[in-house]
Amino acid sequence: LPDYSQKRTHGKRFAVNTLSVLICRSSPRFGSSRSGPPQGRKFGNPGDRLRKKRWDLDELPKFEKNFYSEHPEVQRMSQYRRKKEITVRGSGCPKPITNFHQAQYPQYVMDVLMQQNFKEPTAIQAQGFPLALSGRDMVGIAQTGSGKTLSYLLPAIVHINHQPYLERGDGPICLVLAPTRELAQQVQQVAYDYGKSSRIKSTCVYGGAPKGPQIRDLERGVEICIATPGRLIDFLEAGKTNLRRCTYLVLDEADRMLDMGFEPQIRKIVDQIRPDRQTLMWSATWPKEVRQLAEDFLKDYVQINVGALELSANHNILQIVDVCMESEKDHKLIQLMEEIMAEKENKTIIFVETKKRCDDLTRRMRRDGWPAMCIHGDKSQPERDWVLSEFRSGKAPILIATDVASRGLDVEDVKFVINYDYPNSSEDYIHRIGRTARSTNKGTAYTFFTPGNLRQARELIRVLEEARQAINPKLLQLVDTGRSGSSYGRDSRDNRGGGSRDGERSTSSSSSSYRDRSSRDGGRSYSSSSNSYDQYQNNNNSSSSSSSSSQYSSSRTSSGSGGGGVGQAEPPSSGPLPLMAQQFNPPQPMMGLMGHSPFQFVSPSGRK
Repeated sequence: LPDYSQKRTHGKRFAVNTLSVLICRSSPRFGSSRSGPPQGRKFGNPGDRLRKKRWDLDELPKFEKNFYSEHPEVQRMSQYRRKKEITVRGSGCPKPITNFHQAQYPQYVMDVLMQQNFKEPTAIQAQGFPLALSGRDMVGIAQTGSGKTLSYLLPAIVHINHQPYLERGDGPICLVLAPTRELAQQVQQVAYDYGKSSRIKSTCVYGGAPKGPQIRDLERGVEICIATPGRLIDFLEAGKTNLRRCTYLVLDEADRMLDMGFEPQIRKIVDQIRPDRQTLMWSATWPKEVRQLAEDFLKDYVQINVGALELSANHNILQIVDVCMESEKDHKLIQLMEEIMAEKENKTIIFVETKKRCDDLTRRMRRDGWPAMCIHGDKSQPERDWVLSEFRSGKAPILIATDVASRGLDVEDVKFVINYDYPNSSEDYIHRIGRTARSTNKGTAYTFFTPGNLRQARELIRVLEEARQAINPKLLQLVDTGRSGSSYGRDSRDNRGGGSRDGERSTSSSSSSYRDRSSRDGGRSYSSSSNSYDQYQNNNNSSSSSSSSSQYSSSRTSSGSGGGGVGQAEPPSSGPLPLMAQQFNPPQPMMGLMGHSPFQFVSPSGRK
């Protein structure tokens, strides 16, 4: 058997002897004896034409995957895990590092890190780098924006540079599976930036784009392939690529892929990869479905977790919850955007539940002068790419989106996230607000919470408490009212109009508000009848007659501090306060957001 333990050096081609070339090209020695996909049969489900490989580890070429040697400074470290809230499950986990040179990366990797002005690794990177470089299977759980992408890509580059060069017909050495097109494209950009110094080629394979360029990249040979499961299944079935050389597998956003129903495709793909591979699974949550996947795919793995293991939000995000009625959302959104867009560079993402509402809100905001664009699942891939490019460049600083963008959308300078519609679960809420405060930045999330969202109130309160956020008394009151048997949140199904497929509701409260019910959650609607509103207001007045519907104390100080001090709500004044000033008592007016907006906006009352 060939000896693959010899490292290939940077800038030199590894000389593979004739025997190893013959073995690499002999498909029976890499698993199944079939030289291509079965012909003449048609199946209905993706992956039905793929057959599970029959691997013989004794006949497989050996490869190296442990490249880590502990730095002397790391051996003397203590208390770092406790300080960074890192917990480890599993045996043999190396100690975390505190700076990049302790990982002993090659100089070509360090040069790129210095160009990116990274000072020190994040918590997940500090523990993830030595673990991944050691060749161990691992599960990494951390909040969004914590630097998980570099945690697996930098070790992947080192792994690839220790393997023989690709020969004609070989598939990728590193495979990264991602749930969405946007996430796959972002990972590919990072792979390109860090791989070009060592001439590592990468490509991105996803649906909604022409297959031709993707097939050409795969046929020319790429060391790193970032793919969504569906498109990769298509190429594997068609024989356009193979996974015989894949020794480094990454499942990014594993919880999201399971939510989207990709588990059957993932299992089909993993069946095509040699069993002694190194597998890394990354997730923001740790539900039982992800645990089962880890048990099936990973061997003797180590689990690292940063922060609380239960559902938790980024503590760098200031979370503001405005309890209001459905009919009040539009007016409050106008007021909020006037304050936010006083500074044009304040990039903002507004999340809504349905595609129809996404299009409608975008149309109205653009008609009234706001630089807004939208993205959702019905948009073509070129249009989605263009919208994200305009948003990143700041030409359209307002992005309106459905949950298609709540995971994987990585724009460093998003200052605000607005939940116009509260999502179906607190998990989606956390991923939505995680689009701001990326890395070590600060951000603000503003959420409209209506009586129709009563079912999610308790989970939201738990998320706020864990993140040490102030809790709006109106939210607590809403929960108490729900316990007493109120009709808040029940569907007013007798108010439904005709036979719209989207379940659009008729309304009598405001012509400018949207009443379409979500097609995703089986017809959830918002209770906005006058009786519910009167009951809500009566309960409101009985408990806090003199306070505004948005005023409450803050458990945080200014946005620049990690906070712990408690700010008092401002006393009632003769005039209305700006919307965000009603939420917290900031150390300076409007947290620096007061001022005239550079964008003209026509309020609904001012329209003809």
